[in-house]
Amino acid sequence: MHLSIIIPVLNEEDSIDTFVEAIQPHLMRALAAIGPGAQAELLFVDDGSTDRTPEILTELAARDPMIRFVRLSRNFGKEAALAAGLRRARGDAVVPMDVDLQDPPEVLPQLVREWLAGAKVVNARRVDRSTDGRFKRLTANGFYRAINMVSETPIPENVGDFRLLDRTVVDAVNSLGETARFNKGLFAWVGFKVATVDYSRATRAAGETKWRFRRLWGLAIDGITASTTAPLRIWTYIGGVTALIAFAYAGFLIFHTLSTGIYVPGYASIMVSVLMLGGIQLLSIGILGEYVGRIAKEVRQRPLYIVEGESDSAGTGGNPGPSTTVHEDKAWTPQRMRA
Repeated sequence: MHLSIIIPVLNEEDSIDTFVEAIQPHLMRALAAIGPGAQAELLFVDDGSTDRTPEILTELAARDPMIRFVRLSRNFGKEAALAAGLRRARGDAVVPMDVDLQDPPEVLPQLVREWLAGAKVVNARRVDRSTDGRFKRLTANGFYRAINMVSETPIPENVGDFRLLDRTVVDAVNSLGETARFNKGLFAWVGFKVATVDYSRATRAAGETKWRFRRLWGLAIDGITASTTAPLRIWTYIGGVTALIAFAYAGFLIFHTLSTGIYVPGYASIMVSVLMLGGIQLLSIGILGEYVGRIAKEVRQRPLYIVEGESDSAGTGGNPGPSTTVHEDKAWTPQRMRA
């Protein structure tokens, strides 16, 4: 049996060697739990790094046949990089991990044991996030609550990409064709038997986080729009309630004028009403625009990512060459263009 570890990286020259050294003993324990003959691979997905990350990955793949890498032509984002890793992973079980060691490698044997016990998805849940800043913890908790209130398929709280996926689950996720990827939502949507392993989130071992507020906000919007159409439905209800209030107020004005003969003054109230309704309309148009924008992306049918090069199929490293496989997830490669 084969165990694949997928590690998306972006400008992580200071973290890669530390990660490879730290994961080795725990990976060996995980393979021992699987049984004799079990094999593993570390599949790095370089998401358009501009530092020495590509050179380091090439050197590691040349020295160690267990290490493979895929290099994307530019930074397509972690969701696309993870999709590239899922497409190329060979394992009977696949575990996405962060290279900064905030996903502790010592949890790997526990994930594997739950998988061997019959679970198709083994979530790694963060029960202690004290190493994250207070603002990040508050926004993360708010996001999980918000998306689970409106999503048709709730996602487990405080579970990131770090989890074990059976080959059946990986194949199901790979069969999904959307380019607006929110992998946490896709992992929950496909279903299957789920188990959970708890762990405490560690501090980052090296380097700096690439997740700034703007990217986190974009991921949150992508997650909500990819998981549900509830925001569109909510504004239908808001519009209906606003219309009822307007009709009721119009009736009040008519009754008041007929009964008293006095025109009701109200420049201030009119301005407030106009500004409020204008704001509501602009907000609802903005929400509609988010969905229309994602529809436009899907209609263009551009590839989810472009592969610039990867280690050879034998996993022996060497000079990276163009990918020769055309994948169903519309991943463009130089070979496809020549064809």
